[in-house]
Amino acid sequence: MSHIALYRAWRPQTFHDMVGQRHIIKTLQNAIRENRVSHAYLFNGPRGTGKTSAAKIMAKAVNCERGPAPEPCNECDACQGITAGTIMDVIEIDAASNRGIDEIREIRDKVRYAPSEVRYKVYIIDEVHMLTTEAFNALLKTLEEPPGHVIFILATTEPHKLLPTIISRCQRFDFRQVSLEEQTERLRLICQEEGIQAEEEALSYIARLSEGGMRDAISLLEQSAAFGGESITLEGAVDVTGGLAAHQFAQLAEAVRNRDAGAILPLVEGLMQAGKSAEKCMENFIYYFRDLLVLKLAPQGGASTERIVDDGRFREMAESFTADRLFRMIDVLNRYQTEMKHALQPQTLFEVALMKLCTMNEQGEIVERSAASGGSAGAGGSQAGGAASQGEITRLQRQVEMLEGKLEQLLRTGVAAGAGEAANAGQANAGNANRRGGAARGAFGSVGGGGSISKPKLEPFVAALNGPAISQIRMRWGELLQRVKDAKITVHAWLVDGDPVSAVDETVLVAFKSMMHRETTEKPANRELIEHVLREVFGRPVRLATVMMKDWQAAAESGASRQETAETLQLEPEDESGTRPEWVEEAYKMFGDQLVELKSD
Repeated sequence: MSHIALYRAWRPQTFHDMVGQRHIIKTLQNAIRENRVSHAYLFNGPRGTGKTSAAKIMAKAVNCERGPAPEPCNECDACQGITAGTIMDVIEIDAASNRGIDEIREIRDKVRYAPSEVRYKVYIIDEVHMLTTEAFNALLKTLEEPPGHVIFILATTEPHKLLPTIISRCQRFDFRQVSLEEQTERLRLICQEEGIQAEEEALSYIARLSEGGMRDAISLLEQSAAFGGESITLEGAVDVTGGLAAHQFAQLAEAVRNRDAGAILPLVEGLMQAGKSAEKCMENFIYYFRDLLVLKLAPQGGASTERIVDDGRFREMAESFTADRLFRMIDVLNRYQTEMKHALQPQTLFEVALMKLCTMNEQGEIVERSAASGGSAGAGGSQAGGAASQGEITRLQRQVEMLEGKLEQLLRTGVAAGAGEAANAGQANAGNANRRGGAARGAFGSVGGGGSISKPKLEPFVAALNGPAISQIRMRWGELLQRVKDAKITVHAWLVDGDPVSAVDETVLVAFKSMMHRETTEKPANRELIEHVLREVFGRPVRLATVMMKDWQAAAESGASRQETAETLQLEPEDESGTRPEWVEEAYKMFGDQLVELKSD
C-alpha cells in the first residue's frame, strides 16, 4: 500500500477518529448539537495535527442529511460527496497559491448566493496567513456581515501573522501536538489493522520523530514498512529516517565524557560515510544531552526518548556528567548549531564543536594541554588523561591544527577545504605562521588567529575615548562596513557585531559582545581584509585592535572615575579662558591622570 493510500485510509472521517484534540472536538460537537454554529472559525496549530481534517468533518456534520449531527454519518450523499470533493458548496482554497485580492473578491461575490446541494456553504481556507494585506482587507469585509448560510473555516500554522481584526471575528481553536502515548497507540492500531509487524521501540521512535504531527507519523510508518517489507524494526526505522542508532550516540558521548578528542574525528567521519547529515547529528546530539540532563535532574520524571534502548547504560552515562557540565555543553552545541545554518562545511563545525566539548573543564574554560594530561576534572577525565602519552598529545594537537586550517581557508576563500591530509597540514602550518605574524604586529597586544586572544592595553584608548580620531572613524564606519560586505560578506557578518569605541596611534579599537565574533574577526585573513579596507577608506594605514565589550566598559568606567578625581583636585593648570595649554594636554596623554607635580623652567 502506498503512503497516500495509507494516509487516506486512516485520515479522520469523524470527530471520533481524531487523535489528541478532545477539547476542540467536544466544543464543536456541543455547538452543532445546540444549533449554535458560528459563521467563522480559526483553526491554528502545528502541521499534521488535524486542522484541515477537522474542517472537513465540520462541513460534513453541519450538512449531513441526518443532521446537523455531532458526528457525520458518512453514508448519505452529502457526506460522501464532501469526502470525495464533488460538492460544489464546500470549497477548499489553498491560500499559499491563491493569495491575491482577486481570489478573495470572487469569494465575496459568490457568498451571497444560497447553496444549491447542501444546507451550508462552507469555505475552508488553508494556510490563511499567506494572504496579502489587500486580500485580508477584502476578507475582513466579508467576515463582518456574512450571510446566514455561509461558514468560514480558516486554518493556519502561524496565527500571529493574521490581522487582529480577522481573529476577533472568528472563534479560535488551538490545536496542540499529539502526545507521544496517543501517537504510539494510533500507530499500533494501524499496524494491527494493516497486518504490519512492528517493534514497540520502533513505534515510539517514529512517534517521537514526528514531533507531535500525526500525519508525519503515518508517513514515517509507511516509509519504514516499505523499507522493512511489512516488518518494522527499530534499526530499520533509524536507517530509513536518517537518524542515529543508540550505540552511535553512546560512542560520541563516551568520547566527550573521557575528553578523548582523538576518537571524535573517526566517529564523525563514520557517520558522514553512512549518509548522516551534520545538521541532523548536531540536533540529535543536543537532544541526547538534554535527555541526560532531564534524567539527572528529574530521575523519577519518566523521561522517554527514542535513543534510550539500554536504560541502565543511559542512566550510567547520566551519572558520569555533572549537571553544570551538561548545561555548558548544550549551550556550546546550540551556538555552533546556529553557525551551521550558514556554513559551507557543516561537518567541520560539528567536529570542532565536539572537540571543544572535549577540551572544556568543569568551569567551561578551554584547557589545551591539561585536557589530555589529566589536569581536567570530571568522570573518566583523569583516567583518560593519565594514560595519554606525549605522542598522543602531539597527534591531537595536529588534528586540532588541521581543523583550524580548514576553517581558516573556508573563511578566507569561501570554498571547501582540500581533502588530502598533506593539504590540510599545509593549511594548518600556514595558519600557524599567520598567527605568529599577527602576534608580532598586534598593536596593543592583540593576537590574530586561533586560540585565545590577549586583551590589548586599554589605558591609551580610554585616554582618547572621545577624541577626534574615533569621531572620524564613527562617521565613516557605515561606509567601511559596506565595503567589507562588498569584499567578503562572511567577514562582514562577524565585524558587524563590533562597535568602534576608541582610536589612538592609527589603531582603532573595536568592542565585541560575542567572543566567537571577536575570535573570527581576529583571524589573519579577516584582519588583513579589514585593515586593507580601513586603508582605502581613510587613505592611510590603520590597524585593528579588538576587545570584549564588558572589558572595555569596565576600563572606560574606571578611566572616567580617575578623570573625575583629577578634575576635583584641579591638577591641570588652566589659562584665563578655562582651557589647558597644549603642552599639558600632551602630558596627560603621556602620563594619564596620576597626581604629578608641575614645575616651570
